[in-house]
Amino acid sequence: MIQLRSDCLVFEVTGGDKIPCSVEKLTIEVLADSVASLDPNVVHEAASAVLHYFRDDLGRETVTIDEFTAALEHVLRGFGFQVHGSSTHPIDLPGRVAESDLATLAGRLGGSLELGFFPGLRTELRSLLAGTPQIVRFSGLRPCALRLAGTSRWCPKSIRISDEIVRFLRDCWGAEPPRTECSLMVR
Repeated sequence: MIQLRSDCLVFEVTGGDKIPCSVEKLTIEVLADSVASLDPNVVHEAASAVLHYFRDDLGRETVTIDEFTAALEHVLRGFGFQVHGSSTHPIDLPGRVAESDLATLAGRLGGSLELGFFPGLRTELRSLLAGTPQIVRFSGLRPCALRLAGTSRWCPKSIRISDEIVRFLRDCWGAEPPRTECSLMVR
């Protein structure tokens, strides 16, 4: 048997044919018209998550298009998108998504990570969780890291700060009381 590329699965189509294909390319096909409205990073992460699920979690190389589509819809819902067939759009129902802008927080809380920003970020996360949302979304990670690094270009210092922010949010998320059906998204 020919070895597949690391980004491919074998897809069973009607009639019993099996076609190897990149999961990212199939993701773009499945999303069709709405792919232009999505961030390319979201498409890449969703495709990677579905590939990991089938290949690593289930140990499968061959899946049907329906199985792939169902898994992709599940991942996109986790990223905060409402999926109905081939239509994909951000969730905008009040109370379901609690959102905050990290760059705005950095401007409001000051330049010191440990003394100003991180304690304020923890407080912000707790206040967002108080409304029992289904998704807590922090946007503006890159501008926030640039602001806190005191630079206008992406550099090792801003990358380190970005990683620290994500790590801090994950740690705070894990320390909070258990939540049902709630996801954390940082972009």
